[in-house]
Amino acid sequence: MNFIQIQEALEKKKGNVAVRGWIYRIRKLKDKIFIVLRDSSEIIQCVIKNEEMIKVADKLLMESSLEIEGEIYSEPRAPTKYEIDVKKLIVVHASEDFPINKDQSPEFLADNRHLWLRSRKMTSILKIRSTVLEAMREHWRKKGFYEYHSPMFMGMQAEGGSTLFKVDYYGKPVYLSQTWQLHAEPAIFALEKIFTIQPAFRAEKSKTSRHLSELWMAEMEAAWEGFEYLQDDAEEMIKHVVKKVLADNKDELKILERDISKLEPVLKKKFPRMTYDDSLKILAKHDMKLEWGKDLRTFEEDKLSELYDTPIIITKYPKVVKAFYMREDPKNSKVVLGFDVIAPEHYGEIVGASERETDIKKLKKNLEEQGEDPKKYEFYFDTRRYGSVPHGGYGAGVERIISWICGLDNIKDAIAFPRTMTRWTP
Repeated sequence: MNFIQIQEALEKKKGNVAVRGWIYRIRKLKDKIFIVLRDSSEIIQCVIKNEEMIKVADKLLMESSLEIEGEIYSEPRAPTKYEIDVKKLIVVHASEDFPINKDQSPEFLADNRHLWLRSRKMTSILKIRSTVLEAMREHWRKKGFYEYHSPMFMGMQAEGGSTLFKVDYYGKPVYLSQTWQLHAEPAIFALEKIFTIQPAFRAEKSKTSRHLSELWMAEMEAAWEGFEYLQDDAEEMIKHVVKKVLADNKDELKILERDISKLEPVLKKKFPRMTYDDSLKILAKHDMKLEWGKDLRTFEEDKLSELYDTPIIITKYPKVVKAFYMREDPKNSKVVLGFDVIAPEHYGEIVGASERETDIKKLKKNLEEQGEDPKKYEFYFDTRRYGSVPHGGYGAGVERIISWICGLDNIKDAIAFPRTMTRWTP
């Protein structure tokens, strides 16, 4: 048999087809058996009327793997409006009783994640995830960026010592990477424009629906570019990702029951840009007063996100709440040339960015104020000693972007096997 995917069979609409996959649903009657078969592309109803095949199919359970050949035709009552009259049935593997049904708890599904991946929900999310990653690569490739990777084992912190994962490295203490950045910046003096999509690790003791301990970051770094360029590029990247998902994943968004009208403004409007000071004024008008110098919490970000139907860009945060490598604003030493992109619909920060500080004295002072030993960063200071240039970059949380685009209740569903403070298996 020349097998085709179920989606191809649906597009063929009539004639003889051969498909293979797994039993998604099965309904057994006296004189026929209905099997809804699934593969990675779609589902299709198959009807078995032959007496001998009914005997075989009657013993089958959900998730049994099959090869089916038969006649496809229109059937408005079927889940995908077409049905296959089965002429040949081969059981590749008769499944045991599948443990997952419609009424399982979230905790049970997490314990059986290796099986829950087969659900239409998770399959749809993972397809969208693949599109998101492809779109990110497309965006930077078109701009002449090179893909580049940094090490996962680090001898120092980059995003604050409180979220470091300490590991044993041949008897020596090192840390899992929080970001590619410290080892990415040296590469811009060779490649000028680089990006990565790779894991990052944050030991945040948080059990919220927005946090993962192992996450994926899409990060870029560019020589010669400044603050405005970074904001423009972040906006363009997000727009390209959303545009591609809306074009390529209509069926998956429908399965997820995502209201795409909430995504469409992203393509039509320019993202609002405001300073941290502006955001405090806006919050004050809505009876939410925040002391200057405090970072925006989830509470404040959510309120701001309610006021706009696109992501918003908040710039020039206080220096005291940002990383040591962010460049001081030449016009105001209390703030940095950094920004966050806040997603609408209460999905929080999806991008963090800045120009990079090039003054070694300021970098050392910032590290000392954070309790870090500047001697660990000599390789990093070398990038400022030999032909330093203005540069900057940003990191985008892949799972946060996927959560927002898919309209997920929990970021854990944006990745195949989530790792959190309380979850490290399966």
